[in-house]
Amino acid sequence: MVWFAFVGSCLLLAMIPGVSTAVILRQTLRAGRSSGAAALLGNETGIFLWAMAAVFGLSALVLASEVAYGAMKAVGAALLVVMGVQSLWKARRAPVPLDASVPYDGGEARTTGGGLRRSYGLGLATCGANPKAAVFAMSFLPQFVPQGAHVPLTLTLLAGIWVAVDVVWYVGVIWLIGRAGAVLGRPAVRRRLEQVSGAVLVALGVRVALEVR
Repeated sequence: MVWFAFVGSCLLLAMIPGVSTAVILRQTLRAGRSSGAAALLGNETGIFLWAMAAVFGLSALVLASEVAYGAMKAVGAALLVVMGVQSLWKARRAPVPLDASVPYDGGEARTTGGGLRRSYGLGLATCGANPKAAVFAMSFLPQFVPQGAHVPLTLTLLAGIWVAVDVVWYVGVIWLIGRAGAVLGRPAVRRRLEQVSGAVLVALGVRVALEVR
């Protein structure tokens, strides 16, 4: 029963929109499903690393330091604001052609290896610079360790399940965006989506910066 409860909790957490959702959706809308998948892998790498830090007690050391915590929060907030401003700037500068029925290719043709690495890096950096991820990993995972179980091994297994559930959920979201590409790919719609995603990212960045520990 503990394992079912844990999987259900992970699924509910994945479904709650947050920083990770905003970054993955932004990359998917801007450069297609491959870019969104790369951002997803970067985010999940960050989650797994935080989980491992919780296993070995490293996250506790980070959270115990006000300087480290504040620096991480500042970097994370700045990263979100920068991405948001970039999206708003792109929406402002991008011309909307008279023919708004240009077919959408899902962004795959424009995605290069460098672009995928950049998306992966954005996902990893956003998660890695989020101290709330450390707090969550340290407080969430231990609740599901059965009594008498080998703690480090069980926490590692739980972290893997957490990542797997996240991947399944977000792959579904990315796939749905791809399926809606004919609508989302219209220049006027994409411009509006850039504006919305940019505003959301800036708002999230401000919220992270102002959050009280």
